Amino acid sequence: MFSFKQFSVEQDRTAMKIGTDGVLLGAWTPIENYPFNILDIGAGTGIIALMLAQRSTAEQIDALEIDEDAYEQATDNFENSPWNDRLFCFHAGLDEFVEEPEEEYDLIVSNPPFYSEDYKSSNEQRDLARFQDAMPFEDLVEAAALLLSENGIFSVIIPFKEEEKFLALAHEYELHPLKITHVKGTPTSEIKRSLLAFSRNEVPNFPIDELIIETARHQYTPEYIELTKDFYLKM
Repeated sequence: MFSFKQFSVEQDRTAMKIGTDGVLLGAWTPIENYPFNILDIGAGTGIIALMLAQRSTAEQIDALEIDEDAYEQATDNFENSPWNDRLFCFHAGLDEFVEEPEEEYDLIVSNPPFYSEDYKSSNEQRDLARFQDAMPFEDLVEAAALLLSENGIFSVIIPFKEEEKFLALAHEYELHPLKITHVKGTPTSEIKRSLLAFSRNEVPNFPIDELIIETARHQYTPEYIELTKDFYLKM
């Protein structure tokens, strides 16, 4: 059980445990377009959908999860949250979900599986959650372009080394950067992650900034505390 300020998340049945990436995306994702409905692609425990339920007034928050154990876990976490009337998890793959799209979404988020290394571990469930063949970036961007409303926002967290490729893919589908944040663990470490938000409208001079998580072990930067303080118990 992982407890946040306004909700708790069980994670004993899902391969992908709660990590900094999901929390970063849930806290950072722009919601200035006041989304009416939200879609979380690859829900895992449901952490990102739950964070967005806390942050937004969206009336409908759908999550999509292909792994059965993770789907059941996310569903339970939604049921046990203060926003259970707004959250719903579909047990389906992205390809099934986009075949007959019911509607468009004002906000689409994803913390996609992105370990494209060639090896696999002995844990098949974890591999499915982690390896890029579970959801290639192309499929994700194509789905976002199909399902995003006219003034919608599409938001992801990916490895920094994949950023150029992801931006080029998004450009092919006429999704334009709205905001980019580069994430570093410490001031001297390399950029590890890219937080990317896109819209259908071109934004000239969109902001690109940097977020450093900590200055020393458990010594968090003011920027990271500001971003996550509504969620973490000890912030």
